[in-house]
Amino acid sequence: MIVTVTPNPSLDRTVQVDRVVPGEVHRAKQVQLDPGGKGVNVARALAAAGVPTLAVLPSGGAEGARLAELLAPEAVPVVEVPVNAATRSNIAVVEADGTTSKFNEPGPRLTEAEIAALETSVIELAGRAEWLVTCGSLPDGCPPDLHARLVGAARAAGTRVAVDASGPPLALACEAAPDLIKPNLAELADLAGGPLRDLGDVLDVAHRLRADGVGTVLVSLGELGAVLVSAAGALHATSTAAEVRSTVGAGDAMLAGFLRESAVGEAALRSAVAYGTAAVGLAGSRMPGLNDVYPQRVRVDAVDATVSLSGVAA
Repeated sequence: MIVTVTPNPSLDRTVQVDRVVPGEVHRAKQVQLDPGGKGVNVARALAAAGVPTLAVLPSGGAEGARLAELLAPEAVPVVEVPVNAATRSNIAVVEADGTTSKFNEPGPRLTEAEIAALETSVIELAGRAEWLVTCGSLPDGCPPDLHARLVGAARAAGTRVAVDASGPPLALACEAAPDLIKPNLAELADLAGGPLRDLGDVLDVAHRLRADGVGTVLVSLGELGAVLVSAAGALHATSTAAEVRSTVGAGDAMLAGFLRESAVGEAALRSAVAYGTAAVGLAGSRMPGLNDVYPQRVRVDAVDATVSLSGVAA
């Protein structure tokens, strides 16, 4: 079983328009409501693939109840940790060419007791899980080392742990030596403390992170696919989406695809990029099903350190 933790879940409303013109009135062509949050999305993709999973999340107000309702048809079991404030709602505006603008609420402010209850739930489940996946932003009130503390709890239980986060919470989690991290280019640059010009820079940072205790580094690179750096070496995988409809949740789908193939080696990297590619071809923050994913279309090569990152969307 793979247990995901999402400290700051959301209801994700996606609005499709022809084009965004600042200051103008826009008429939506389509509106879609999905359960959201990085760990929630990972659980959705895993459940669609038939992988046993469980999503742990704080839940408050009518919004929290609606989030659980939306997950039920997707066969995602949920452990809800009750909180007083309402679960947040996010909006993504997607233009006809796939350009996506996101408006994310900060989320509810959690009390110390609510944070403790979330940690207790995770610790109780960690010992029964193959992987613990802790993901996403932290709501107000959460200490910046929450992901790091969950990494420590998982390792104490003998469970492998993956982290998909950003900023100081990701940096602190890396210090706790997780088995896997999945930063995007901007998040890896934050860890590096400066811009990354080419894949050689990506390799340098990934090797440094591994030397400091991180087991495996999976870097999502948008249209350039992904780079995997592990004990077995470094690989670069690419694929081409037939149509970019929404980039929301693509990185979460990538992580799910990697975990689905045991998070090891070329097969896992192919699956990861196939899942990420499939996700950008789906509306809103829908997660790919097995019929959407084509790992045979993914190309895997040794990493060419000279490939430029100029123009790659973070």
